[in-house]
Amino acid sequence: MSQKQLKEAFISNLNGTSLLEISAGLSLPPLCLLCRGLLLILYYLHHGKPVSSRKYSLLLDFLVLVSPLLFSCTVLSPIIFFIPVLLAAFCAGIFSKIYSQRKREARVPFGQIVKEFQKTCLDPECIPAITVFRVYVNVLTSISILAVDFPQYPRRYAKAETYGTGVMDLGVGAFIFGNALVCPEVRQKSHTTQPRFSNLARQVFSVWPLISLGVGRLLSVKSIEYHEHTSEYGVHWNFFFTLALVRLAASLLLAIFPRHKAWLVALALAVLYQLLLSTTSLKMFILHGSDGRGSRLGFLDANREGLLSLFGYLAIYLASVQVGLWLLQRRSSVRGWLEALGGLALAVLVLSLLLQLCQACAEPVSRRVANLPFCTWVLAHCLLLLGFFVLTDLALVFTKLLVEGSSVPCCWEVVQPPDSRRKHGMEAGPVGRQDKLSQPCLISAINKNQLLFFLLANVMTGAVNILIDTIHSKAAFTLCILHLYMFFNCLIMYILHARNTVLKFW
Repeated sequence: MSQKQLKEAFISNLNGTSLLEISAGLSLPPLCLLCRGLLLILYYLHHGKPVSSRKYSLLLDFLVLVSPLLFSCTVLSPIIFFIPVLLAAFCAGIFSKIYSQRKREARVPFGQIVKEFQKTCLDPECIPAITVFRVYVNVLTSISILAVDFPQYPRRYAKAETYGTGVMDLGVGAFIFGNALVCPEVRQKSHTTQPRFSNLARQVFSVWPLISLGVGRLLSVKSIEYHEHTSEYGVHWNFFFTLALVRLAASLLLAIFPRHKAWLVALALAVLYQLLLSTTSLKMFILHGSDGRGSRLGFLDANREGLLSLFGYLAIYLASVQVGLWLLQRRSSVRGWLEALGGLALAVLVLSLLLQLCQACAEPVSRRVANLPFCTWVLAHCLLLLGFFVLTDLALVFTKLLVEGSSVPCCWEVVQPPDSRRKHGMEAGPVGRQDKLSQPCLISAINKNQLLFFLLANVMTGAVNILIDTIHSKAAFTLCILHLYMFFNCLIMYILHARNTVLKFW
């Protein structure tokens, strides 16, 4: 077999992993974020100032926010269930140290602190969990697209061939979910009156870079005979095209139907598509082609997975728009967000039960056809991860209130707290607003140039695969390459962020 054939076989005919293992992995990014925040607060407690050195800030962010994820999906994957326990224990130890070393005048009973915390007012204009979710989906995707070509990346984490739940299968859906959370229909104020199709016109203008990237990827892959998994999207199709068309179709539907009914449109679309898969020959066509032998004759036949899975991804996008609208409802206090956390937990529970029902009555999860179980699974786990990030932010707000003057980048800002908070030694003024520029942050850096980050990851992945025999790499070499690859990408984002540069021209 040629090197191209070997690499294609290496990522083909896989069956995914368990839902429990994926859930355990989803707890890692929030725990890394919590660990970083607690370390910054502990540093402020001891030194009386935040970490202002860009060099040390980048090093800390990379080692705490990115490096653990690289290890967990490679050499530490056999103990993936123990890593969250170890990280949680480490965070608990840091919090205990902060709680015991805070100023003497702040040492009021814990119950009193909790009561004051629930009354704390948060900046309603900013929801850091959404930003962090989108950045981490980008980071995890960037790690996986290169790591999957190395033997240290478990085959069960890669995309499943037909049925199954691989980590990378979830990543595709999470990308759609994250894009919908910040789409124009979500960000548009409800009281503003705009032409019905204004958002569609805006999307037509904003998706052309995605279409250009899709065409560029197609031409480059075909010209250098780069290895590709044809059954993912087809011969000519790729995820850039999927994302562009989903955004356009969603804007068209949301111009026709009310935004607050997006979940009904999503449900109708997903159920109708599943009925077609179950009662017609559509599923057989997607899986086996028009002749039943996997033929790729004609444009539709050649790209049947990418074209027909658009219905499932569109349903995910529309449901995610509803989630974004719900998240942006004005909640100005910690108590309001604790109630929202309860709502997220209930939604995850309902969707998890629906997933089990769908798999029992219809068919297993399939990213290849983007069926109803796949849509349900993606929404359930994306809401779970989003809930984890909200909980992490609230935990950091609670800890910041214990240490007057402390701040954490990409964390909620405290505004207009009760006057009683000052006498308990808690923060009495706005937190974070004045530190956004002075405190460097890798999350903010990636968020500012997310498309560039993803594009660089794709280009560097191709370069590494051309230059290195990834399939036969040893563990130490693999970890070195992955760390250099991610650090170089993060460094570029960091430099652009330091210079306040956004490479966006559309």
